[in-house]
Amino acid sequence: MEERQCSRREAELYIEGGYVSVDGKLVEEAGARVAPEQQISIAKDATLMEIVPVTILLHKPAGTAQPLHLLKEETLTRSSPGQRFLKRHITGQEQMVPLDAKASGLVVFTQDFRVNRKLSEESLEQEIIVEVSGAIIEGGLQQLNQINGKVSWQNETRLRFAMKNAKLGLIEKLCKEVGLTVVSMKRIRVGRISMASLPSGEWRYLQGYERF
Repeated sequence: MEERQCSRREAELYIEGGYVSVDGKLVEEAGARVAPEQQISIAKDATLMEIVPVTILLHKPAGTAQPLHLLKEETLTRSSPGQRFLKRHITGQEQMVPLDAKASGLVVFTQDFRVNRKLSEESLEQEIIVEVSGAIIEGGLQQLNQINGKVSWQNETRLRFAMKNAKLGLIEKLCKEVGLTVVSMKRIRVGRISMASLPSGEWRYLQGYERF
């Protein structure tokens, strides 16, 4: 850490960027009180460049209706590449591409208007693995494939839905119509972004090279 001369506004930008520490502890609030005997220091890589909005990918556990509360520093996956965590990354996040509360899997949050617009205006394919019980009616798989997408068996009790416009409750309704009961659902992909090995209850940042 180091010290440097700066204006009041520059100091605020350094603080907002997560570059300022007081007695070795990161401070992100510009109005934070500091005692005269405390040591203020600034990171060597501190920059006045604007902090860009971020997009977050969360592995939502099943049964979580309001997953925003899972976004905190301690649930940031350890395997996430080098982006620094800032409290402001969590504020103003909007959840995109709804997922049923009983389902688990990939959930997208974003502060970026470009990502928001893409996910709002474009119908991206989603891949959802559905565990089912019951006996499918004759011609049931063909009936399921009349949706805007493709449905196939992964094994005797598991279906793979690759579909657009996956509205809340739709998969459960479609399965019921062909004699099947949904036991569980997991969304593993939205567009070109896969959940991959992200652990349940943890999240990571969308990287600059990744595109939906």
